[in-house]
Amino acid sequence: MADITRRFGLRHLRAAPTTHIRHLRGGKLAHDGAGLAFWFRPLTAAISEVPADDRELSMLFHARTAEFQDLAVQATVTYRITDPALAATRLDFGIDPETGSWRADPLDQLGTLLTETAQQHALELIARTPLAEALADGVTAVRRRVAEGLTTEPRLAEIGLAVLAVRVTALRPEPEMERALRTPARERVQQEADRATYERRAVAVERERAIAENELGSKIELARREEQLVAQQGANARREAEQQAAADAVRAQAESVRRTRLATAEAEATRILAAAQADSERAHGAAKAAAKEAWLTAHQQVDPEVLQALALGRLAENLPKIDSITLTPDVLTGLLSQLGRTPTAGSGR
Repeated sequence: MADITRRFGLRHLRAAPTTHIRHLRGGKLAHDGAGLAFWFRPLTAAISEVPADDRELSMLFHARTAEFQDLAVQATVTYRITDPALAATRLDFGIDPETGSWRADPLDQLGTLLTETAQQHALELIARTPLAEALADGVTAVRRRVAEGLTTEPRLAEIGLAVLAVRVTALRPEPEMERALRTPARERVQQEADRATYERRAVAVERERAIAENELGSKIELARREEQLVAQQGANARREAEQQAAADAVRAQAESVRRTRLATAEAEATRILAAAQADSERAHGAAKAAAKEAWLTAHQQVDPEVLQALALGRLAENLPKIDSITLTPDVLTGLLSQLGRTPTAGSGR
C-alpha cells in the first residue's frame, strides 16, 4: 500500500519499489512507473497501484476420481503481473487518494480466477483417473496439467498475468477411504514384520541348535578325554603297581639274600662261638680234671690227719657265720665217737 501524506491541501505519494504506480490527471497519464514519489491533487488524480512482485496463491479444492471417490487437492501457484498498465485497465487497482488503500479487491479477483482455472484443469484430469493411480502418480500429473492449463489460458494473458510455477503438495482421499487404502499396505508391512520376526526366530532357533550341538560336542569331547584320562590313570596306576611289585620283589629278594647271608653269618658265628665255647669248656674241663687229678694225687700222698684238718678247714669256710655254739654232752660224745672212727676208715682204704 502506498504511503500518502498531507501538506497544505496537497497529497504526497511514496510507493514501494515492488509496486507499479499509474497516475492519471484529467484523463491524461502524469506518472507511470515503479517506486515513484510525487505530489498530486486528490480531486483531479486517478491513481492505480499494481503489485509487480511475485505472489503466492494457496488453493484447496475437491475433485472426484473415476470411481466417484472424493479427493482433496492442495496446491500453490506462483504468479506475477508482467504488464501493470494492461492489468490496471482490466482490473480495478485504483487506490483512495486519502488513505492509499485499494477501493476494490483486485488480488481476490485474481485469486478466484487462478483457482477456478486451475481447478477446472485438475478436475478434468482427476475425473478420468482411478483413485489408486491418482494417489500414486497424481501429484506429478496434476501439477503438469495445471501448469500447462494456466500457461495457455488466454484470459490470463489478456490481463497481463504470468504463472511462474505450480506446486501440488497433496492429494488426499476421505479419512475412511484413506484408512481403507492404508490397510493393505499396513497388512503387507505387518506381514513383512512378521516374516522378519519369524526369520529372526528361525535364525535364533538355528543358532540355539548350533550352540546346543556345540555344547553336546564339547560334552562328548570332554567325556572322551575323561575316558582317556581314566584309562591313562589306570595304565599309570597299573604301571606304578607293576613297578612297585617289581621293586617289592627286588627288595624281598635283597632282603631274603640279606637274611640268608645274615643267617649264614649268624650260623657261622654261632658255630664258631659254639666251637670256641666247646674248646673253652673242653680246655676248662681238662684243666679242672687235671687240677682235680692233681688235687686227688696230692691228697693221696698226704696223711689222713692232714686230710681231716683240711676237711674241717673247708667245712669251716663253708659254714654260715656262727656267733655262739652250745655243745651238749650228747653232741660232743657223738662227735668224738665219729672222730675216733675216721682213722680206721682211712687205714682200711
